[in-house]
Amino acid sequence: MERPLLIYDGDCGFCRFWVETWKVSLGDRVDFAPSQEVASQFPQIPPEKFAEAVQLVLPDGRTFAGAEAVFRALALVPGKGWMLWLYEYLAGFALLIEWCYRIIARHRNFFLKVTRLAWGRHPGPPSYHLTRWLFVRLLGLVYFLAFLSLWIQVGGLIGADGILPARGFLGAVTKELGYARYHLVPTLAWIDPSDAFLKFLCGAGTLLAVPLVLGFAEGPLLAVLWIFYLSLVSVGQDFLEFQWDILLLEAGFLAIFFAPWRVLNPHWRGSGNSNPSLGLLWLLRWLLFRLVFLSGAVKLLSHDPTWRNLTALNYHYWTQPLPTPVAWYAAQLPGWFQKLSVVGVFVIELGAPFLMFLPRRVRFLGAALIAYLQVLIALTGNYAFFNLLTLALVVVLLDDRCLERFLPATLVARLATPPAPRRPGALREVGLTALAAVILAVSGADLLRTFGSPDSLPRPVWEAVAWFEPFHIANGYGLFAVMTTSRPEIIIEGSSDGQTWLAYEFKYKPGDVGRRPPWVEPHQPRLDWQMWFAALGSYRNNRWFVNLMVRLLEGSPPVMALLAKNPFPGQPPRYIRAVVYDYRFTTFSTRRATGDWWSRQFKGLYFPVASLKSQ
Repeated sequence: MERPLLIYDGDCGFCRFWVETWKVSLGDRVDFAPSQEVASQFPQIPPEKFAEAVQLVLPDGRTFAGAEAVFRALALVPGKGWMLWLYEYLAGFALLIEWCYRIIARHRNFFLKVTRLAWGRHPGPPSYHLTRWLFVRLLGLVYFLAFLSLWIQVGGLIGADGILPARGFLGAVTKELGYARYHLVPTLAWIDPSDAFLKFLCGAGTLLAVPLVLGFAEGPLLAVLWIFYLSLVSVGQDFLEFQWDILLLEAGFLAIFFAPWRVLNPHWRGSGNSNPSLGLLWLLRWLLFRLVFLSGAVKLLSHDPTWRNLTALNYHYWTQPLPTPVAWYAAQLPGWFQKLSVVGVFVIELGAPFLMFLPRRVRFLGAALIAYLQVLIALTGNYAFFNLLTLALVVVLLDDRCLERFLPATLVARLATPPAPRRPGALREVGLTALAAVILAVSGADLLRTFGSPDSLPRPVWEAVAWFEPFHIANGYGLFAVMTTSRPEIIIEGSSDGQTWLAYEFKYKPGDVGRRPPWVEPHQPRLDWQMWFAALGSYRNNRWFVNLMVRLLEGSPPVMALLAKNPFPGQPPRYIRAVVYDYRFTTFSTRRATGDWWSRQFKGLYFPVASLKSQ
C-alpha cells in the first residue's frame, strides 16, 4: 500500500456524501474504499468498527478511527493541518470532537438530512469561477460609475478655479510634511495637479473600466484603476471622504489579487488562467462582514436614543442627505411599522454577517438578507454607488452552483470549463500570506478601537497600523451611528444691491418645496452632499463652504456648473449670504392641497452678508 487508505461504510449516504467532498480536497494523497469491499484485507480491525466509524490505514500499518482518522487525512492537504494540531494539543478538544462524532454516527440518517439542508444535495467543495467572474465585472461597473460621476464634477470641486483646489492643497501639504508627503498623501497628482491631469485620471479610469467589465487584462486593469482612484481620493479632501470611497479602495485592492492575471486571455469570457484564491475570497467576505456588522454595532455603541427606542426611521427618510420619491411615501408609514423596520435593520446588520461563516445554504440566507436591505436603502436614498458595491461584495458569498441558476445557460456553458488546477508559486503564496496578515492586523486593530480601548495594544502596533492608513486597504466602517432628527437646509442667496436677494438652486438637494425628491444614484453630486453636512454645523467648521461663497462671488464657471440655476447669468452678485430653513416632508393631505413635497420654516442666518474687497 503506497498511500493512506480511508475506509468508510459504503451503505451510508452520510458517509458517501462527505467522502465525495474529501476526495476533491485530498486528490491523490489518499485512497478511498468502502468497507464492504476491503474489510477482509484488514483482520486487525474488528468488523463492527467499520460500521461505527471511518478507518484510516497508513502505509506503515498504523490505523486510526473516527474524527482522528478524518483529521489525519485532511492534514495531508497544505493549510488544513490546524485541525489535527487542535486534536493533539488542545486540552479536551479530542474528547469533545470524538463525542460529537459518535453522536453523529449513531444518527446518520438525521444528519444526512441536515447536511443536505445546509450544504445542498451535491457533495464536494464548491467552486468559485462564476463567483469571481461576476464579482470582477460588477466591480468594474462600480469603477466606471465612480470615475464618470467624478469626471463631470472634478473641475468645480478640486480644480484650479474649484472650491478646494488640489494644487493649493498639495502646496500646503508640502510645507507641512516635507518628504513624508509622498507616503501620507499617495497620489499621482504630485506629478501634475492641473485640471487637465485630474480630468485625465477620471477619464482614463472611466475608459479603462470598460475592458475590465468585458474581461480583458483584469488583474492589471484593477491595479491601474486602484492607483488612479486612490490618487483622486488623496487630493479630494472633503469631497472624497465618504465611506463608499474607501470601501471601493479596499475592495478594489483585494480584487487586484483575486482577479486572474493574464493580459491576453484566450477564454476572454471565462475565469482566466488560475483558480480563484480561497484566501482572497475570505478576505472579501471579511470586508463585507465588517461593513455590515459595524454598521449595526455603531448604532448601539453611540447610545443614540432614536436607535435605542426604535424610532430612528421616523426621522431617517426625510433627514437623510438626498431622499428619493419612495422615501416620501416610506415616511408616511405608521409608527409601529417604522419600529418594526428598525428591528429588521438590527437583525440584518447584527445577525446576517455571522451567517456567512456557516454552511453554504445558511450563508446564502445571509447574502439574501444583506441584499434585501441594500435594495431597500437604494429605493429610499441616493447613496451613489454604495449599494451596488455592497451587492458586488454579496456575490462572494455565493458559489458557482448557486449562480448557475441565475446566469444565462449559454454564459454558464462558456464559463464552465475551469483551468487545470495548479498550485500557486511559492512567491505568490508568501505574498498572499503577508497580504492577509496585514489586512487582518489593520482591520483587527480597527475593531479593537471600535469595541475596546486603543491602550490595549502597544504603541508600536498602532504606529504600524497607522502606516497603512493612507492607502485605505483596511478601513473602519459604520453608517448612521447617530440619527439626525431635524433637517436644516442651507439656501444661498445673492444680491446686486443688498436689498433684493435671489436664491441659487442646486441640482439635487432640497430647495424649492414643490420640487420632487430626485433619482440620482449611482451618480453622486458631491457638493449637494456636502451641503447636507455643512447644515448640521457651522460654516466656521467647514472651510470649503467659505471657499464656495468666494467662488460664487467670482462667478467661477466650473463651480457654477455644479448648480442647477444661476440667478446672475450676466455677472456675479455684489453680495452673498446664506440662510437656513428647517425642512421636512409634507403629509398626504398637504401634498394633495398644495402639490408640495416639502414644508419649511425659516430659522435664521447661516453665513453673514459678504462681498469681495475689490468690489
